[in-house]
Amino acid sequence: MSTKKIYLFCDAGMSTSIMVNKMMEVVKKHNLPLDITAYPVARIKEIVEKERPIAVLLGPQVRFLFNKTKEEYEPQGIPVMVIDSEIYGAMDGEKALKEALKLAKNNKKK
Repeated sequence: MSTKKIYLFCDAGMSTSIMVNKMMEVVKKHNLPLDITAYPVARIKEIVEKERPIAVLLGPQVRFLFNKTKEEYEPQGIPVMVIDSEIYGAMDGEKALKEALKLAKNNKKK
């Protein structure tokens, strides 16, 4: 089974890297074929178009980019969501991962 990619984007990629670590703990615990990485939002076009992740997650601090990002990537089959502020604030990697996987799964059904 090939490794699927989920990318998180925020202003500088700093706080999302903590969330990535929390999410990767869950990935490793359950031996899931996922690779999760954080990047600064300034690199979104370069990264998403090159790597084609199964989902793009935006940190709450860049939620203002949601509509633009969704309009650009969802027609290409890449779903986009903003991580819930409460999940992000608690750095709950398990809930964030569940939301991302649900997003990707619902996108496959389309």
